[in-house]
Amino acid sequence: MKKGRMFYKIFIPILVLGIGLVISFGSYIYLTTIQSVIDSVASGKQSLITQIKNTLEQKIETIEFAFNTYSTTSSFSEVVQNPITEQDFQAYRNINSQLNYIASMGMDGVDYSLISLVQNWKISNGKLSYLTAEERDNLYKSYIDNQSRGLFWVKTDKGIRFVNTLPVFSQTKQAIVLSDISLQTLQQTLQTEDNTAVFILNRQGELLYESESGKALLTDGQLRHITEVARSESQTGTVALNKVNHQEVQALYAKSSYNNWIYVTLLDQQEISDALKTTRFGLIMMGVVITLLIVVVAYVISVYFTKPIRQIQRRLPGSAQPVPKDEIDWIITSIDTILSEKESLEGLIQSEMPQLETQFILNLFRSRITAEEQERNMRRFGYALTADTVYATLLIQLDNYGERQASDKDLLLVAVNKLVEELIPKTRRMIPILLNDRTQATILIFEGQNEQENRKQILADAKLIIKTVREILKLSVSIGISKLYSDLLHSKEACEMSKQALHHRLNLGKESIIFYEDISMVISGPVLLHYPAELESQLFDAIRLGDEEQVSRSLYPLLGEMMKHSKNPMNFEVTLIRFVNNLIQLEQLIGVEVLLTQDNYALYHRLLDIRNPEEIERILVKEVIQPMVTSMKEKTTRQFRCLSEQIAAIVRAEYDQDLSLELIGERLHYSPNYLSSIFKREFGMTFSEYIMSYRLEMAKKWLVESDMTIKEMAERLQYHNPQNFIRSFRKKEHVTPGAYRTMKQDK
Repeated sequence: MKKGRMFYKIFIPILVLGIGLVISFGSYIYLTTIQSVIDSVASGKQSLITQIKNTLEQKIETIEFAFNTYSTTSSFSEVVQNPITEQDFQAYRNINSQLNYIASMGMDGVDYSLISLVQNWKISNGKLSYLTAEERDNLYKSYIDNQSRGLFWVKTDKGIRFVNTLPVFSQTKQAIVLSDISLQTLQQTLQTEDNTAVFILNRQGELLYESESGKALLTDGQLRHITEVARSESQTGTVALNKVNHQEVQALYAKSSYNNWIYVTLLDQQEISDALKTTRFGLIMMGVVITLLIVVVAYVISVYFTKPIRQIQRRLPGSAQPVPKDEIDWIITSIDTILSEKESLEGLIQSEMPQLETQFILNLFRSRITAEEQERNMRRFGYALTADTVYATLLIQLDNYGERQASDKDLLLVAVNKLVEELIPKTRRMIPILLNDRTQATILIFEGQNEQENRKQILADAKLIIKTVREILKLSVSIGISKLYSDLLHSKEACEMSKQALHHRLNLGKESIIFYEDISMVISGPVLLHYPAELESQLFDAIRLGDEEQVSRSLYPLLGEMMKHSKNPMNFEVTLIRFVNNLIQLEQLIGVEVLLTQDNYALYHRLLDIRNPEEIERILVKEVIQPMVTSMKEKTTRQFRCLSEQIAAIVRAEYDQDLSLELIGERLHYSPNYLSSIFKREFGMTFSEYIMSYRLEMAKKWLVESDMTIKEMAERLQYHNPQNFIRSFRKKEHVTPGAYRTMKQDK
């Protein structure tokens, strides 16, 4: 029968898990066995190297002891002092006998030599020879001079040499005994059945011997490492080395306590591998059998657990269709479809709740809700109200936009609405809404408190809102609050109360908190207008002249007077309309076009709709008065420059005639005082100073280029007395006209 995907989702993990356990268990057994085999082989190798150490050490110690004993006898001293020649056969035979005796006690195949440093003769392998001076010096240099020991071993090309300088306990050496152990002798002595690699190191770490099977297996660095470890560790041990021939190597050592030689052998990986062959075969067979058993168990379990799943599948909608391979995914998809449809319906309802509640509150403010609809919706939105519940409507409007533009008003109102939602707990309010493009509204809920406590709570909430908006949004807002009412159907009247309260923030300034109850008792009477005409006249004069400083000095006191004497909102509206009309008339008179457009009515509506004194002031200053001042300043600047140039042109053309501002004023149709002020403003000097300066410039030119006398120049330049001309010239040029002419001619 064809199996579904769920069957394989159960079967394959069980099979993988079982095989994994088998592999893990087999690996654990194999690794444990490997370690056991390694420990066993290492123990055997350690015993072998220790046995080799003991064997060689015993023979070497015998040789050392024999020579040390011989050096203490009287016959040794006599022989060494005797100059043996070919006739001294008896002495020669005694020495050979002694050397043969020592050879019988030590190792076979060792060459012994006795050298007399007193008589310069040498007996080696039964042969007598005499030392030359050079040979004697070499012996001293190699074995006696600069040597701290009288007994030591050195490595030679043929093997190991034992050097014993005699007598042992005397500073004056009379003889040298050399015992040369050849490599063949060492190989025979240290040879094992399996040709184990053997290395012998002296106490300095120098390689004294390595077997044929150990050649090139260890580097000098590895040998030094073994020596360092052996010095700091126990008499026997194991040293892990770097890879040799791409294999991990372990060195086993035994350190001699007699002469501190280090005997080293290597752990053979092939030997370990051969010992593990049987173990590997047994583990593989066991793994195969257990794996087959796991396959059978996984199949049975998979069939058992997929049977209920198929029964569930047949009961879900769509079971008449062909059974899919992935049963679980199909079941989960079916269940997810059912749940998602349910959650979608719930989410749709939940997501619409804020919009529905917002619309409900807007309908309350518009009186479009019946008592039945009100009760049903209050339960729907989760408000559990009692007979003692009372309400208050709180309206918020922006006093200014901070550093933002008026176009950001909608965004700022949304931010204020969000802050109100966060600051006032849900249990004490309905959802905050934006009533229009200028106002945010919230219906507050109070239960079980008296009117004074409710008013105190409202005031605390209003202060918190104003403070938070100031700190976070950098804005100022004002709040109007209605009377408390017990029926939500009266929300429209409460909203109007709050709007009336906000109208009075013109008199209270920004960040006002106004209760309708506080202003409802104000007695309304006839509109009494107080218009600051004198201040307005000063402002308009400054606008005509384009004088920005005078405009600033006149404008703000004027606005202050308008607001100060307008306690009734109606008074301020009438005063504001009158001021705007007068500004339009002023523009018509001076000929600028700031307010002379078809959209003047929009300015009226904007100013009357704004209940924020700072915003009204900003619009009047930035959008109306400053543009008028700038336009008039440009206009007067052009006019002043033109008149000043005309006066200067007349002076340049008629400097040698009788000129005055009175005569020029009659010609240009302006008063002399007016012309004097604009001329000084443009040229930075008076008219008299300018004409005198120009005439003296012409005099300087005549002094250089003509033969005119000083008197003639004075008369032509309208000086009635030549002395006056001379004084004026000297005052400006610091020389007299005659001296100036002489100075220029000399050049």
